[in-house]
Amino acid sequence: MSQILEIRDLKALAQRRVPKMFFDYADSGAWTEGTYRANEEDFHKIKLRQRVLVDMTNRSLESTMIGQKVSMPVALSPTGLTGMQHADGEILAAKAAEDFGVPFTLSTMSICSIEDVALATTKPFWFQLYVMRDRDFVRNLIERAKAAKCSALVLTLDLQILGQRHKDLRNGLSAPPKFTPKHIWQMATRPLWCMQMLQTKRRSFGNIVGHAKNVSDLSSLSVWTAEQFDPRLSWDDVAWIKELWGGPLILKGILDVEDAKMAARTGADAIIVSNHGGRQLDGAPSSISMLPKIVDAVGDMIEVHLDGGIRSGQDVLKAIALGARGTYIGRPFLYGLGAGGKAGVTLALDIIRKELDITMALCGKRDIRNIGRDVIAQGL
Repeated sequence: MSQILEIRDLKALAQRRVPKMFFDYADSGAWTEGTYRANEEDFHKIKLRQRVLVDMTNRSLESTMIGQKVSMPVALSPTGLTGMQHADGEILAAKAAEDFGVPFTLSTMSICSIEDVALATTKPFWFQLYVMRDRDFVRNLIERAKAAKCSALVLTLDLQILGQRHKDLRNGLSAPPKFTPKHIWQMATRPLWCMQMLQTKRRSFGNIVGHAKNVSDLSSLSVWTAEQFDPRLSWDDVAWIKELWGGPLILKGILDVEDAKMAARTGADAIIVSNHGGRQLDGAPSSISMLPKIVDAVGDMIEVHLDGGIRSGQDVLKAIALGARGTYIGRPFLYGLGAGGKAGVTLALDIIRKELDITMALCGKRDIRNIGRDVIAQGL
């Protein structure tokens, strides 16, 4: 781990340690994966202004996201199957984020349950909600998040139907994994992962099994999941959820200016410019390419965050410069988790923090709250 200097190093190590089906789940997009690639590539097209002979002392990365203090404007994205990258993965990631002073967002489709993570942490985390056809289950999820003292609800809007991800279909992905010869071989070549998994009881979807109607095992879970994502989700449902929740609400999956304007009118506290990491509509624009347009349209009405494509602290700085008040990392922390558990997540956060701090200084700035479009090089 001492030779890991960038997120790409964590990715390579995670690929060696995590069974192929679960590594591919984290490291894939829909269809041709064009949007997945664009999320990263479009960051590289943005150039920064180098400034010299300015005071670079006493720098600060502290900021706020929806009014909550953060040590840097970065949160851990909600990611499904996190507990399959490493045993008890959601718990380990949440503890790393808590120690680092950044928000952790637990997915509805997590392996560890809301209650598991609440018992293992001392500070409030955020909870991400998928709206299912079973509205009683949705109500129950919200009540469980309240009981766990979650400090924000992140409502995902862009998964009414599931985008086709070829790697997952070819791998026959499931949690827990199936025991076909192919899956047994994938696990057998990752003995450390297997030993860690044998030491935990958390190997299925903890927020669903035992909580949803008639879901008590893997076979019933598969049927339930296939039927439950609600294609009828509408802005009326956002209002219903906002009233049920009653706390800070973040809307995730905004990639269009008109949708951003509608989201701002809901009274939510923030929106996340996101294309689901390129895992839904392949051929959609990258998140970072849409950020300035959405900020210009609604930035004075609602806090704007960005998710998708961030692989470095420089990417964080570019997103902040283009108007984001906060950013999210999904794959970078998953690579860290797969590579080294809690220590790997901490290392991923530390890599991003150091890159963000040094880049900010070299752009002639000392306080992340003062970063604006003036650090972006124009006309290159």
